[in-house]
Amino acid sequence: MDQVNRELLSFIAASPTAWHAVEQLRQRLLREGYTELREEEPWELCCPGRYFTCRNGSSLAAFRLTGTAFPGFLIMAAHSDAPAFRIKENSAVEAAGLYTQLNVEGYGGMLCASWMDRPLSAAGRVVVREEGRLVTRLVDLDRDLLLIPNVAIHMDREANDGKKYQANVDMLPLLGTARSAKDFDALVAEAAGVKPEDLLSKELNLYPRTPGTVWGAEEEFVSSPRLDDLQCVFACAEGFLRAQEGPSVPVLCVFDNEEVGSGTRQGADSSFLEDVLCRVGEALGRGGSRLRETLAQSFLVSADNAHAVHPNHPEHADRNDRPQLNGGVVIKYNANQRYTTDAVSAAVFGEICRRAGVPVQRFTNRADKPGGSTLGHISAAHVSVSSVDVGLAQLAMHSAYETAGARDTDHLIRAAAAFYGCAYRIAGGKTEL
Repeated sequence: MDQVNRELLSFIAASPTAWHAVEQLRQRLLREGYTELREEEPWELCCPGRYFTCRNGSSLAAFRLTGTAFPGFLIMAAHSDAPAFRIKENSAVEAAGLYTQLNVEGYGGMLCASWMDRPLSAAGRVVVREEGRLVTRLVDLDRDLLLIPNVAIHMDREANDGKKYQANVDMLPLLGTARSAKDFDALVAEAAGVKPEDLLSKELNLYPRTPGTVWGAEEEFVSSPRLDDLQCVFACAEGFLRAQEGPSVPVLCVFDNEEVGSGTRQGADSSFLEDVLCRVGEALGRGGSRLRETLAQSFLVSADNAHAVHPNHPEHADRNDRPQLNGGVVIKYNANQRYTTDAVSAAVFGEICRRAGVPVQRFTNRADKPGGSTLGHISAAHVSVSSVDVGLAQLAMHSAYETAGARDTDHLIRAAAAFYGCAYRIAGGKTEL
């Protein structure tokens, strides 16, 4: 467990944004012998072969081919993004005639209070001018640079009685004194390795500087920024790389923009996964109706973290389905299909976990709480395959600093490896494993 958690926290620390997370995966896949394919170029695929492609630098799909006689695709999907504050293009704001703040807006639904009074930095991607070309670069200012200060209790006596935060007032980070108005773009240009006049545009998020840690009486907990959903991204990728070869084509898919509805060209509601599977099918002589037959023999696991029972507020959990930290992989259900799990897909994934010795828990929202949605039902509108929604139990979802079980990452790694290597087939209307 120590090694798994060290690698998880190292991955998260190097992934302050979705672009950085995908770049970490990209470099790992290249080291493992995978060939990068570009969407704007023809794909020439060989069997056996290992391949991946990226879209927007923030979504990724990887797959392995062992032969042309495969029944279907076995897909696991997670998301690379997390709630954060996006820095606006014209960012410097004068405050009280004494300070410089940055103008920001919320990305996704975060717990605002958790972002206050802690050191922050900024990272993301920029576009720069280089020898007459427009070049995209990742940047990470990688220093304690910003902070969102609270109002003292002496000046806000009702602060502990419930607080409504006004994003354009309460959540602006402090950069420096009034003399610092021009400093931020200069810092970004320096991080990008260009002159300020060659910095054309930027797409940057705030991120917390507090490092991840393993803690608890028996070191049973892990806390970090962005556990939702980089814990699942890391575990799915590790399982994908560790899996024994099975008869199906294993596919790892990491989508961006889940936290804002997935409705982008790199989100789950785009054609990204469909495009990749179609191009693989066509390269292997499986276009048209043959591809549809292949998809009917395919299975999707949507992996996005789940709510654990809260120690202070257990009343928020369902009466019976009460996931706990370190209790194993959580299968998620919703009567209105916000999660795609059904009786068949739950049984398939549960049996895979049982054979792998991985414990399984169940989650449903309390009936009067609608809950959120995730990748499964959105991507199913484009790639209609049998699907199950799963995750790992965590506390303080969408906080700047989240908590999960120190043993659960390994649970999902082993479940993912077993899934990718299984012999999933539909024969005569019956499921075979």
